[in-house]
Amino acid sequence: MRKKTRRIFAALSATMMVAALGLGGCAGGDGAQESGSASDAGAGGGSSAAKTQEAEPAGEPAGEAVTLQIFAANSLTKAMAEAQELYTQQNPNVTFGDTQYEASGTLNEMLGAGQYADILITASKGTMDDAVDAGYVDEATRSTMFTNQLVFVTKEGGELADTDVTLEDVAAGAYTLSVGDENVPAGNYACQALSTVGAYIEPDGTTGADATGKGGEFSDALKDKVTLGGKVGDVCKYAETGDVDLAMVYTSDVYRMGGVTICSVVPDDTHKAITYPGAVTAQSERAEAARAFLEWCMTDEDCAKIWQEWGFDMATE
Repeated sequence: MRKKTRRIFAALSATMMVAALGLGGCAGGDGAQESGSASDAGAGGGSSAAKTQEAEPAGEPAGEAVTLQIFAANSLTKAMAEAQELYTQQNPNVTFGDTQYEASGTLNEMLGAGQYADILITASKGTMDDAVDAGYVDEATRSTMFTNQLVFVTKEGGELADTDVTLEDVAAGAYTLSVGDENVPAGNYACQALSTVGAYIEPDGTTGADATGKGGEFSDALKDKVTLGGKVGDVCKYAETGDVDLAMVYTSDVYRMGGVTICSVVPDDTHKAITYPGAVTAQSERAEAARAFLEWCMTDEDCAKIWQEWGFDMATE
C-alpha cells in the first residue's frame, strides 16, 4: 500500500511541476519581466518577502553582543569594576573582558607590544600624550574624565596618623617614604612635588609642575629612605604594612586600599594637575561601543556617584 501511495504522490508532483513551468513561460521569461512581476506582487501584499517582513516583530532589534577590553590605570581598580557592572545592567548586550589595571606607562608598553584593547585610561596627561604620539589611540576620542589629589598617607592607627606632614619634613630625611617608579604617574607627581624642596633633582634642574618627575635622583638626605613601587597600590601597601613611614599616593587609594590614613594633602601647585584621560584605541574593532562607554562614564549621574564614592572628582572640561 505504501509503494502505491508513493507512486501516486510522485505522479502528482510531476504534474504540478509541469504546470508550474507552463505558467512561468506565460509570465514572459526574461529577467526584467520576472523582476517586475515580483515587484507587482510585493505591492499587492502577496509576495513571500512581504509576508516575511510582516512576520518580523515591531521595534528596534536587540543590540549586537559586544565585549569591550579596557586598559586602565591601577588606581581605577575598584571604581571601574562597579562602573562596568552598572553599564552592563543598563546595556545587557555589552560586557567587559579581563580589564587590565597597571601603571599607565606599563599600559602603553603593553599596547606597544601588540596587546589588544578597545579603551585606554591613564592617570596622567603625559602618558596619554605618549599614547597619542605613538599612534596607540584615536586622538579625536580623547577626553579628560576625572581628577585626583596627591596625599601623604601612613599606617592607620600608627604613630604618624595625627601628624601634619610637610614636604620640608620629608626633604630633611625625617621619614622613610614610598613613591611610584617612573612608570607610575603617582610617582611622577610625587617627584615633581619633592623637587620643589630640593629632595628630588631633575637632570635639567626644572622643579614642580614644570618638571617631569622622571630621570632624576633623590637628594642625599632622602635617597636611602625611599622605596619605589611598580604600582600605586604597591606604594600604598608599603605604608599600610609599616614598611615605610609614609607613602605619596592618591586620595582615591585611601578608599580602595584601606589600612592607611591621610596625614596631609600635597599642595596642588607643587606638581602637574592630576587628570585621567580616556580614549578609544586605534586598533579597536568596537570603536562605536567603546566611545559610547567612555561618554557614559562622564555623563551618567549614577556612574558619577561611583567615581565620587571612590575618591575621584569629575573633570570639568
